[in-house]
Amino acid sequence: MAKVAVVFFSSSGNTEAMANAIVEGAHAAGADVSLFTSGEFDASTVTSYDKIAFGCSAMGAEELDADEFEPMFTEAETKLMGKAIALFGSYGWGDGEWMRTWQARCIDDGAVLITDPLIINEMPDEDGLAQCRELGKLLA
Repeated sequence: MAKVAVVFFSSSGNTEAMANAIVEGAHAAGADVSLFTSGEFDASTVTSYDKIAFGCSAMGAEELDADEFEPMFTEAETKLMGKAIALFGSYGWGDGEWMRTWQARCIDDGAVLITDPLIINEMPDEDGLAQCRELGKLLA
């Protein structure tokens, strides 16, 4: 059984809804899954999990949240070499540049992305939630 962490930052609840659906999918597929806000997770926790899904909504000019998520992720990424991860998040404008930049950063860190990042415009609808549950199953 895979031990999975789902770590997220959400300013409007959209990415939180995605995180909860990912947890549902991972749990349904038999994973031992834990949900964390970015304020509850740190680099020392990375090694406790087989796989980690990181989620952050696009902020400002398509960037990660600078106040809470970015400091946590900057610390955690020092431990991502060889770690199986997934990336997800919601956005309300732009074309997903923040996610492409984040994905390239993770690849440069040596992380192993288990699938393409999942991005959803605004609040996920039922199809979006189904995609999130499928991501959770991949993590399991």
